[in-house]
Amino acid sequence: MNAVPTTAPRAPGPSRRSLMVAIGASVAVLAAIALDTKVVRIGSEADVRQEAFSPDRFGEQEFPRIQTFVVERAVDAATLGPAVLADKEAAAQQYGTASSTGAIMPVRLIGVAGEAKSGVYELKVEGLPEEIRVRVQTGPAINGTDLRDVTGDIAFGNFKNQIEYQDAGSGINRAMKKAVLDEIDTANLSGKTLEIFGAFRLINPKNWLVTPVKVTVR
Repeated sequence: MNAVPTTAPRAPGPSRRSLMVAIGASVAVLAAIALDTKVVRIGSEADVRQEAFSPDRFGEQEFPRIQTFVVERAVDAATLGPAVLADKEAAAQQYGTASSTGAIMPVRLIGVAGEAKSGVYELKVEGLPEEIRVRVQTGPAINGTDLRDVTGDIAFGNFKNQIEYQDAGSGINRAMKKAVLDEIDTANLSGKTLEIFGAFRLINPKNWLVTPVKVTVR
């Protein structure tokens, strides 16, 4: 007697209705993901790289208003010089912006440039007492944070840490150099008359190191 082949019973497969429900759920999940996903173009303002602090972008944004502030509030050197010699603290309070390391003084001066040393020119300034030595920075390196501090509203608390705060000053200096000094032949100013609007930190009343915001070669 021949044996009758047997077939193992199949496990019941998913019904058509179950498959449709699963597919529908998957589509819904994908749609929700798409709705929650923001497409960011590289280089756009929304690019995550733009979220990091950029000293140069900050400097370019801030320098125009800093320049306007200094030009509008600049005190003529012939007035400021005798005032700081007579009473440094009173002059700082009247003309300057308070700072923990010396008031920042906006000034306008006209002078003849002497010899340059490391991008810094001595100036013989009209109407200024002879005991006051004036120098002006022309680069390539612009040092200090006088431009950052001159308005009084760029504060440490606006930044993540001390590094960002320091870098902000450097970014403003570079923006100034790009906007003001790069258009001038700063290597050949000796003997020329300059009109300068700028700022300096009042530490020694007889020694001014001016960071310019506007320079006119006459």
